[in-house]
Amino acid sequence: MIKGLKKIFYRSIENKEISYKELNEFIKNKGALLIDVRSSQEYDEDHINGAINIPLYNIKKEIEKIAKDKNQIIILYCATGARSKKAKTEIEKLGYENVYNLKGGIDSIWTK
Repeated sequence: MIKGLKKIFYRSIENKEISYKELNEFIKNKGALLIDVRSSQEYDEDHINGAINIPLYNIKKEIEKIAKDKNQIIILYCATGARSKKAKTEIEKLGYENVYNLKGGIDSIWTK
């Protein structure tokens, strides 16, 4: 059982997916930048406090204006985690190295 848990834990870290609890620790202790990649309308309806809205379709164009340091810790989220995974891939291609995805997206927070 412990081996199975370790495997899941390491797979999450390799994919750089974090939980909501970890998200709060990253923001509080490491000054992470939180980006909501949902549409502006979705963001206006509700979002995590402190998040900046950069919709997925604008992420490549806008990220360098917001995060000039490519070593900045960036946490991305969307509704379910799918769009933020795509955004993570896109900005990693631009040279950003400390990019994380909120596992399960904002929907996983609201449904608890």
